[in-house]
Amino acid sequence: SYKKFLSTKLEYGKCEGMGKSKISSHLFDFQKAIVKWAVRKGRCAVFADTGLGKTFMQLAWAESALLNTDKDVIIFAPLLVNDQTIKEGKKLPLEVVRFIEKNKCRVKIANYEQLDNLNPADYGAIVLDESSILKSIASKTREKLIEFTKDIPFRSAYTATPAPNDIAEFGNHAEFLGVMKREEMLSKFFINKAD
Repeated sequence: SYKKFLSTKLEYGKCEGMGKSKISSHLFDFQKAIVKWAVRKGRCAVFADTGLGKTFMQLAWAESALLNTDKDVIIFAPLLVNDQTIKEGKKLPLEVVRFIEKNKCRVKIANYEQLDNLNPADYGAIVLDESSILKSIASKTREKLIEFTKDIPFRSAYTATPAPNDIAEFGNHAEFLGVMKREEMLSKFFINKAD
């Protein structure tokens, strides 16, 4: 029925946000404000320019996520960024280990190529570092990430490089976050007029 169809639109993307937070004193005031907002939302995208400390912000968000789920937190990042993220975590201090390590640490990191080797049921929160990987509409990685996260309650995405005015990229972020499907975002906010 039409009412049932409309009810599916209301439920899509519903997230209660996180009730508990732990914001490191190592963050600058503007970083603390962003992390507090992200924790309140529970699902968010942070588009912050290079050098503004996205790694610290995502680690602080992950630390708060630990207080709100009994499952682990997974951070996906490009392979070359994994070591840097582990080192930055020690400054907060927050222990971050590679997902393949047999360790009781609850914050794991993996590169995007390892997606098929992880079980989404193990995670209560996910962080995407360099989330512009969602940019391509036809990307298999984008499709896998959206499928992987469909039952993960807390999600965040961080990038310095969202393409300016790239409607598709914003739509892909919205779909990853579970806010709404990309097609819905396009039809809701943009009108395609034929000349």
